[in-house]
Amino acid sequence: MTIEGVAEKTGVLLLVTATVALATAFTATPESAFLFIVLGFLGSLVLSLFIVFKRSINPGLICAHSAFEGLFIGGLTWFYEVALDLPGIGIIAAVLTFAILAAMLAIYRAGLIAWNRNLAIAVASSVVAIILIYIVSIIGALTGAYSVPYIHDATPVGIAFSLFVIAIGALCLVADFDFIERGVQSGARKELEWMAAFGLMVTLVWLYIEILRLLAKIAMYTRR
Repeated sequence: MTIEGVAEKTGVLLLVTATVALATAFTATPESAFLFIVLGFLGSLVLSLFIVFKRSINPGLICAHSAFEGLFIGGLTWFYEVALDLPGIGIIAAVLTFAILAAMLAIYRAGLIAWNRNLAIAVASSVVAIILIYIVSIIGALTGAYSVPYIHDATPVGIAFSLFVIAIGALCLVADFDFIERGVQSGARKELEWMAAFGLMVTLVWLYIEILRLLAKIAMYTRR
């Protein structure tokens, strides 16, 4: 396992995700966008669970997962840009995502932040809490029984929540960097480069989605 190998495989996954996302965003219609979002979300969720719990390092499965991610974010980007009339929000979110990646990598390489037990516990607890909030929100939206107040709205509280989630996502990049560094130092099998690239891509796509949501909240809040 080498850093160069991880970078190459991450580049392949980025290319797959970006190609599918762009194709989806440019060809989506009001009728198909929702289908793209649902298929992309379910496909990436099922494959990610299989890859994680089966510890699969199959390149085909991991590339397929990236394709489903592209389908999901492509449909989502179309929704924000066209349905919500926020043109250009996708490219801004992408630029900010890679800016955060570069900044966190520079901070990590400079030794300003280290992945230790306390940080791991804090980040893991926050991620679990965020996932639970989103699960509750999705169930409430699908059933129409309730809605989680404030955090999903274009309000100062909703904007602050998105900033918090993005901060946790940025810290997850540190976990990815630590996994890669430890794998290289311990002489891990070369096949694990795919797992490292998979983990990095999951974090980057999560960051992109949350930045997209944050920008939308800010835009709608300033329109009031």
